[in-house]
Amino acid sequence: MIYIASDHGGFQLKKHLVTYLTTQLNKKVEDLGPDKFDPEDDYPDYAFKLGGKVASNKNAIGILICGSGQGMCFSANKVKGIRAGMGYSIEGAEMARRDSDANVLCLAGKVLSTDHAYAIVKKFLETEMRSDNPKYARRIKKITEFENKK
Repeated sequence: MIYIASDHGGFQLKKHLVTYLTTQLNKKVEDLGPDKFDPEDDYPDYAFKLGGKVASNKNAIGILICGSGQGMCFSANKVKGIRAGMGYSIEGAEMARRDSDANVLCLAGKVLSTDHAYAIVKKFLETEMRSDNPKYARRIKKITEFENKK
């Protein structure tokens, strides 16, 4: 399952990504909002909602979009079990997934072209956590242990 959400800064890109994911990549997508453009909405509301869904479903992936991507990323990482990474480039999204087992991708709706966003999302979705080096798993374990101390 792929969950997707945005605020007003990522609303248009989100609409394009939902179509791309469902028609071009044949993925099952649940759009968590917003349903209509609201220039006064707040990114934490959507980041927390999506984070909760992803954290409760081990196999789920999330995609969040705001103007810069940063606000969504900051907010999503406050949700226990979320490892959100910025999709600033194709390579950055690949590394977030491969090396840090990111389960949420954050995108900059006011910066990325639609085609660049498609390429970033595609790479993120097709990349798996790296299993050939134990240091990556060790790092994820440290994050999880710290998170569980709170």
